[in-house]
Amino acid sequence: MTVTKLDIDLDRSSPVPLYFQMAERIAEAIQNGELPSGTRLDNEVQLADQLGLSRPTVRQAIQYLVDKGLLVRKRGVGTQVVHGQVKRAVELTSLYDDLRRAGQQPETRVLSIETVPAEEDVAGVLGVAPGTPVLRLERIRYASGEPLALLHNWLPAGAASLTAEALQARGLYELLRSAGVRMRVANQRIGARTATPAEARLLEERRGCPLLTMVRTTYDDQGRAVEHGSHVYRASHYALEVTLVER
Repeated sequence: MTVTKLDIDLDRSSPVPLYFQMAERIAEAIQNGELPSGTRLDNEVQLADQLGLSRPTVRQAIQYLVDKGLLVRKRGVGTQVVHGQVKRAVELTSLYDDLRRAGQQPETRVLSIETVPAEEDVAGVLGVAPGTPVLRLERIRYASGEPLALLHNWLPAGAASLTAEALQARGLYELLRSAGVRMRVANQRIGARTATPAEARLLEERRGCPLLTMVRTTYDDQGRAVEHGSHVYRASHYALEVTLVER
């Protein structure tokens, strides 16, 4: 799909920079559905002519939206609209289920699934002795075809029979519930840092890009740890929402 003309009104007397006005108008059109995912924008020369702007101004606006995760540049295709930022409520749910409910077409690439000796930190949170066999998972989660998160999980051995095929087709929490695991509560810590070169490569991001981090340990209704996760998310594509209530 190609946009032949963008209906953008610019206030040239405003102190707000023209590139920012242009970017905000395009972002609004993406968020309200006027520019759906997959829409291809005209090139910078055409946009500059349409809007009466210089190419550097248009380029700055496009780059701003690329950095926000609303547009992507693809060689041989041009500049395309991608899905908006994923907003996730802080609840005891899996990312896979949240994406599916939001219509974001989740996909999973399983990088590894193996039984390994529990290192001291993992053993501590799972309540087992160091060296005890635990199941380790490494996955990349995609939303609407774009890599969103790199997921590492550790589970007590025998908690559930998991295969790469099952993890590609369904979310981890759904598989655990199907195996009779009754997840009740979780401790979660959220932070931020820059991506390592390996993480940037797997998430198709630039080196040193900002990542959101989440470390979570989930317990069943008997108080036993049934899963520990350490995940990183592309900050340009992902946000967490929290509802605050006065007491």
